Amino acid sequence: MFARLASKNAVKRVSQVRFLSVHEFRSASLLKQYGVGTPKGIAAFTPEEAYEAAKKLGTDDLVVKAQALTGGRGKGHFDTGYKSGVHLVKGAEEVKQVAKEMLNHQLITKQSGAAGKPVSAVYVVERKYPLHESYLSVVMDRKNQSTMIIASSEGGMSVEEVAKKNPEAIKKFPVNINEGVSDELATKIASGLGFTADAVPKAAADIKTLYKIFKEKDATQVEINPLTETKEHDIECVDAKFNFDKSAAYRQKDVFAWRDVSQEDPDEVEASKYGLNFIKLNGNIGCLVNGAGLAMATMDVVKLYGGAPANFLDVGGASTPKTIEKAFELIMSEKKVNAIFVNIFGGIVRCDYVADGLINATKNLGLKVPVIARLRGTNLEIARKMIENSGLKHLYLYSDLDEAAKKAVELGKI
Repeated sequence: MFARLASKNAVKRVSQVRFLSVHEFRSASLLKQYGVGTPKGIAAFTPEEAYEAAKKLGTDDLVVKAQALTGGRGKGHFDTGYKSGVHLVKGAEEVKQVAKEMLNHQLITKQSGAAGKPVSAVYVVERKYPLHESYLSVVMDRKNQSTMIIASSEGGMSVEEVAKKNPEAIKKFPVNINEGVSDELATKIASGLGFTADAVPKAAADIKTLYKIFKEKDATQVEINPLTETKEHDIECVDAKFNFDKSAAYRQKDVFAWRDVSQEDPDEVEASKYGLNFIKLNGNIGCLVNGAGLAMATMDVVKLYGGAPANFLDVGGASTPKTIEKAFELIMSEKKVNAIFVNIFGGIVRCDYVADGLINATKNLGLKVPVIARLRGTNLEIARKMIENSGLKHLYLYSDLDEAAKKAVELGKI
């Protein structure tokens, strides 16, 4: 077992390939479908639409939120230097001006990376003055192969900051996946959120509904921050973050219709059309592997021998010579790639298919960088003969993982 040497950012990005994130205004619409209280809000895609949205909301006390798939928007900044992706404003004219500063610009936050995320919409919302703000999320509990509700009476701020400064304020409640959230558990969680006695039953009801959404919509995360009590002692979800399991796309078509590809890397979007899981990283050694676990191990062994992976690329088990060639095309879209490491276990994809794709890609794409292939499994000998007879001088074949990785790192430095 290789030590997990890939960078934290790499592991985080690779894990995200399984999830779909949606914009806040989409999350709010889903909450409303289930009868969960949210502030009135309207999404706008132009400054003029933002102005009209403010007029329709019928109040001058408003909030304008940049819609970009990244956390920490309030503390972020735009590529123009404009500060913050969340603004408290007065009146429709100010809404229009703020929207103009946000729309079609890149919002840069701690989570977005230096390039930032494009803002193609703003969410214009009525501003509320709650009695109390709390935090609540429903997440996967992978350790116990179940689900968990995380709650804190301290909401409206980064939960990471709360965990750092006052970890006792964060409570975790395991949920039996077969039983769901009982009335007793919902009341217990709601009672610890800092709400008044009048609001606790309403909060408990919303907790049960949020868990219902989580389960019925194949979510992997439902995060409400803040979950607030209004002056009328009602409960409202002021800000919501939803992630959904991509494996459930076939039965959650309404949710996956909300996908915003402008928030994703164009090459990664193109890869998904071919059934390829492709995530760009920062190294110089391209990796082409079948199976997500093997792909992570491959990145580890590259790091172990002093190299740096340029990408995560899982070609899956239904690969053909055509998809293999497409994978090479995606890898070589990064100019910094000096070598390509192919690691295929021929149990779920045939080695001769891979060899055919390697040879075609090398010829058709005019590859000049060395390709180091480690193949094991189905039709290995056929693949070996195909590569030997190809006449390609910079295509290297190995059956041992360590030897192949060392060679890839060695040739990647040239």
